[in-house]
Amino acid sequence: MLDKKQGRPVVYICSRYSGDTDGNLERARKYCRYATDRGVVPLAPHLMFPQFIKEDSERWLAMVMDLELLHRCDEVWVFGIENGVSDGMAEEIRNAGCDGQEIRYFTDGCKELYA
Repeated sequence: MLDKKQGRPVVYICSRYSGDTDGNLERARKYCRYATDRGVVPLAPHLMFPQFIKEDSERWLAMVMDLELLHRCDEVWVFGIENGVSDGMAEEIRNAGCDGQEIRYFTDGCKELYA
C-alpha cells in the first residue's frame, strides 16, 4: 500500500526526441511504462510539450520548461544510452549533475548500466 504522506518518487525520463521523432516518442512511452512498473512517477516532457510547442521556433522555450521540471524531480533516468546522447539530453544530464540528483543509465531495452 502506498504511503500517501511519502508518495512515489518522481523520475525525469531523459531520452532522444529529435531525429526519428515518431520512433523516439514511442520509445519514450515504453520507458515511462518501465518506470511506472518500478513504482515511480515518470515525467517525460518531450511526450507533452510537442503538443503545443513548435520545435523549429520554440526549442529554447521547451528546454527552459524541461529544465524547470527536471529540477523538481527526485532522479533522472537516461535511456537509449548506447545510441549516444543528443545535445538536449546532454544539457539535461549536466543540469541533473549540478543539482546532485541521482542519474541512472539504461539501454534502449531498459537494461540498467553502471549498476
